[in-house]
Amino acid sequence: MTQTIAPRVRALVLLLLAAACALLAGAGPASAHAAVTGSDPGQGAVVDKAPARISLTFSEQVALSDDSLRVLDPEGKRVDTAKPANVSGTTYAVPLHSGLPDGTYTVAYQVVSADSHPVAGAYTFSIGAPSKTSVSVSGQSTDDGVVGWLYGFGRYVSYAGFLVMAGGAAFVLACWQRGSGVRPVQRYVVSGWVALTAATLALLLLRGSFTGSGKVADVFDLSLLGQVLQTKTGAALVSRLLLLAAAALFIAVLFGAYDKREDAREKRDLTFGLSIGGVVVAAGLAASWAMSEHASVGLQAGIAMPVDVLHLLAVAAWLGGLGALLVALYRAPAETPVDAAAVRRFSQVAFGSVLVLIATGTYQSWRQLGSWSAFTDTRYGQLLLAKIALVVVLVGIAWISRRWTGRLTETSPVAVSAVREKERVGARTDDTGAVEPAATGHAAGSTDAVDEGDPVGDGQGDDERDRGLDTDEPSGSEPTDTEPAGTEPAGSERAAQLARQRAARDAARRKRIRDADPNRFGLRRSVLTEAGVAVVLLAVTTVLTQTEPGRTEQEAKAATSSSASASADTGASGALTLNMPFDTGGEDGKGIVTIDLDPARVGDNEMHVYVERPNGRAFDIPEVKVDFTLKAKDIGPLPVVPDHLATGHWSANGVQIPMAGDWKVDVTVRTSDIDEVTVSKNAQIG
Repeated sequence: MTQTIAPRVRALVLLLLAAACALLAGAGPASAHAAVTGSDPGQGAVVDKAPARISLTFSEQVALSDDSLRVLDPEGKRVDTAKPANVSGTTYAVPLHSGLPDGTYTVAYQVVSADSHPVAGAYTFSIGAPSKTSVSVSGQSTDDGVVGWLYGFGRYVSYAGFLVMAGGAAFVLACWQRGSGVRPVQRYVVSGWVALTAATLALLLLRGSFTGSGKVADVFDLSLLGQVLQTKTGAALVSRLLLLAAAALFIAVLFGAYDKREDAREKRDLTFGLSIGGVVVAAGLAASWAMSEHASVGLQAGIAMPVDVLHLLAVAAWLGGLGALLVALYRAPAETPVDAAAVRRFSQVAFGSVLVLIATGTYQSWRQLGSWSAFTDTRYGQLLLAKIALVVVLVGIAWISRRWTGRLTETSPVAVSAVREKERVGARTDDTGAVEPAATGHAAGSTDAVDEGDPVGDGQGDDERDRGLDTDEPSGSEPTDTEPAGTEPAGSERAAQLARQRAARDAARRKRIRDADPNRFGLRRSVLTEAGVAVVLLAVTTVLTQTEPGRTEQEAKAATSSSASASADTGASGALTLNMPFDTGGEDGKGIVTIDLDPARVGDNEMHVYVERPNGRAFDIPEVKVDFTLKAKDIGPLPVVPDHLATGHWSANGVQIPMAGDWKVDVTVRTSDIDEVTVSKNAQIG
């Protein structure tokens, strides 16, 4: 049965990798994280006269380029006259030519959200009456083709590289210090560093095209690279490269000077120093993601970023350490096998990491979803459910691995190995004392030793060595330990070759005996399954970081619905009027303040303020201020200071209402230097 293990292992790994790649390929690499929550004119609106400008309101701050907002006439010609600019908060506008003719116009936008992800789309509005247009709105999308797919794959490789490098180093320092001298483990950690470095460089080159044209030819455009370096994401990628230089020094010490330390006190001190330095470097690398992506914007960003760093470190300690354990179980030489104590220590580290992941993941889920319905109603929530299911499966498999670890600890491998060694080689000597070639090179449990290559580095497999002993000399002329000294000089090349062959046979035999332990075999299979599930989990996580958060998606849907309702009701005036009595307590301190908001919908509004005495006569006061607050979404207060037009009359144009909801309108009235009062009223706007 064991002869078929290696092919099955390879098939399982290839299947899991293919599933992960398929998941990445079908994910769509450029899901928007900022969303349009309002526009003026609104989507599908028909206005009587040409607007002076077009404005868009987003759910968060966005970065603009010269072509971020474009307005096209029915023939596809641009009618915007200047660069787009931020007019207030999260609202951005671009001016238009005056006297535009009637017809249907297209507004196309392509910006970069505050969490580094590109946002693109388009909508139409009409002047006078709708008309035919040569502009294809359906062609405007966030799918960046080849560049987008490469950028998404680069993100996956960067995450995987970080987990392998940080988790592998943590496994060596915290669980299996003898592993610092094991070549396969060294290659595992170094490969993580190489993957993360290469992916970071690739992302830096791809970034300009990814957030711009999406053309492969623009990948090596140095002007675009210069623009990327001035952005938050570019700074994060450069910082990651600098930290990777420090990580290279850490790895060199870990697998160089650390392994050669023999004095226990010196090694303990170096372990402490490497642990502190490693945590600092790993935390810095994790922060390069946290400071430029989801955690850096939205609710409680100051708390979310350190929580995100802890989350990434816990994932690395668990999944990256799991990969190192898998390498140690399958590839460690017979002379330095991974022991049960190391597996037990890793089990404790993994358990602590899972607890951290539960705590930080719960907070992140609340922050990004905002409601239970978002789990099923948004793509982000659905992916999060898939991720949670995979974590549950992974924890279940880890529990099985923990049981195998307990059984492995209870056995006495030294005694078992001694008995099996005696049974295998006790009868393999002839009357002259010569050691015969292994006749059972394909016994149960030997396949792994053969598949894992050459334990001594002379380029021959175990079976090849055995066959070499049978054929290198003619029949009857095989040298033995009892041949006269003059027949074969002790220091000759032939004697050295025989010694290497005997050492190789002994090492392979010890490895077969070790791997024949059913408890170790069961542990290897369960850890391999864990690693396979972890590959898919990492793919889902990568897609999740590129998907619009559920909270933002639901807010955008609500705003779009309200905007559409307002646009459909353009036949009515839509004006909002609020009458609020006030009394400042001083002389002539009583009166009524009236707020008129037109058209009282998402986007630009015109506001008029009237102040009258109780008898209806208009009168002036030293100051009047208005604030808008949407408590349900934690927006505001948004202050508005109107301009005085006439007695008892103030006005303000371009009052921005970012989204629909039950807004609280606060009006502060000051009738003298010391007499002031604030009156409030709630109103549904949008």
